[in-house]
Amino acid sequence: MLSSDSIFIGKLARRSSAVANRCLRRWTSSLLRPGAELNTKYICDPTNADEIEKNIKLRKCDGDIRLVHQLFHEWQNTLSDKIRLQFEEEALKIPNRTLEHREENKCLKISGHQKPDTKPLADVAKKHGWCRTNNLGNFVGPRGYYFFGELVDLQQALVNVVIQTLLKKNFQLVSVPDILPAEAIENCGMPTRGERTQVFRLDERHGNDLCLSGTAEMGLGARFMDTTIAREKLPLKVAAISRCFRAETGNVGEEKGIYRVYQFTKVEMFALTPGDIQSSQTVQNEFVSIQTQLNESLGLHFRLLDMASDELGKPAMRKVDLEAWMPGRRMWGELSSCSDCGDYQSRRLNIREAESGSFVHTVNGTALAVPRTLMALVETHQTPEGTVVVPEILRSELDREVLGASPEKMTHGKYIRSYDGN
Repeated sequence: MLSSDSIFIGKLARRSSAVANRCLRRWTSSLLRPGAELNTKYICDPTNADEIEKNIKLRKCDGDIRLVHQLFHEWQNTLSDKIRLQFEEEALKIPNRTLEHREENKCLKISGHQKPDTKPLADVAKKHGWCRTNNLGNFVGPRGYYFFGELVDLQQALVNVVIQTLLKKNFQLVSVPDILPAEAIENCGMPTRGERTQVFRLDERHGNDLCLSGTAEMGLGARFMDTTIAREKLPLKVAAISRCFRAETGNVGEEKGIYRVYQFTKVEMFALTPGDIQSSQTVQNEFVSIQTQLNESLGLHFRLLDMASDELGKPAMRKVDLEAWMPGRRMWGELSSCSDCGDYQSRRLNIREAESGSFVHTVNGTALAVPRTLMALVETHQTPEGTVVVPEILRSELDREVLGASPEKMTHGKYIRSYDGN
C-alpha cells in the first residue's frame, strides 16, 4: 500500500516535468545548465521506483531513487533553493534506463581465427627500434611511450584508412579541443571529481574548472550543446581524430607497455539521431558494422560482446564492445566500444530537434584506438623471422608489404632507432 507521501509524489509526478522545468527556468542557480532538463516525469513517478532501483543495483551505480523522491516532495512543498540543489545532485546520479538487462556479456559474433602465441609487441618493437616505454620517468611517467620508424608509419596509415572509410559513409570530420570545461565532460556522463575519476584536471592557475578530454565524444557533444537540429539533418554523423587523456589506475607492472596508457590517439564516431530508440539503435548497429568491417579488413581475430548491465556505466542504454585476441599477451583486449546513450547526454547538454523541441538521442563509438590496435595487428601478423605482414588494406598507404624487413624499405618516414633500443 502506498503511503500518503507516495500518493502525493505520484500526483506531482504526473505534472512534474512542466512544474519542475518552469521552476528551473525561473531560478538562476542550478546544477543543470539553462535549458537542460532531467526526465522528472519518469524519475519522480513512484510507480517507477522499483524498476529504477533494480536498474541502479544491476548497473552498480550510486543513485538512491527513494532519496530522490523524498527531496522532490520537499522541493515541491517548500520551493527551497537548497532542497532543489540537493534534489538535482541526487537525481543526476540516476543512470539511464537499460534497453535489455543481462547479468553476463552476450557474444554476438566471433570473427577470424585465433593465431598461435607470438612475441608481444614490446619484444618485436625492441628488436626493430619501434617503441620505447621504459625509463620515461623524467618525461611522461610509467604509462607513457614513444613510437619510432615503421610503427609511426603504421599508426598514420591506420588513421588515414579509417578516416577515408568514415568519409565515404558521410561522416563530417571535426577537429575537437583537448581541453574542456568540467561541466561539458560531466554532462556526457563522466565524473571529473572523486577517487574513481579518470579525468585529468588542470591547475586552477590555468583556467576555471578545466580538464583534459578523455575522448573526442566529449568535445563532439559539447560542440552541439544548446543547439537545435532540423529533423531532416538527422541522423547527423561526425568523426574526430584526437588525443585522449586517461588518469588510469591499476597495477602498472601487469599492464606494462602500451595496453593502458595516459594518452593515446583515437578516431571517434558520434551521432545525433531522432529522439526514439529505433532511430538510435539503427545508428548504433551501423557503427558496430563499421567497427566490424574495419577489424575484419585488418585480419584480426575478434569477438563482439553485448555488454552486461554492470558494464554500462551511467549514460548508455546499450553498449557493444569489440575485443581482439592478442597472441603475444594471450588475452582478449578491448579495441572499441559503441554506446547508445538515448537522451541521457542530450538532456544535460540541451540538444533538441528543431521542430518538436524534444531531445535527440546520441550514439558514440570508437573507430580506432591506436595503441591497442597496433598491438593486436603486430602480434597477429608476425612471421617466424620477426617481421610483420602488412594487411592489404594498409599497403597502399605504407607502400610496402612487410614491416621490419630492413631500414632501407622505409618510404614514408625516417627510420629512427631509440638510443638504448627500448
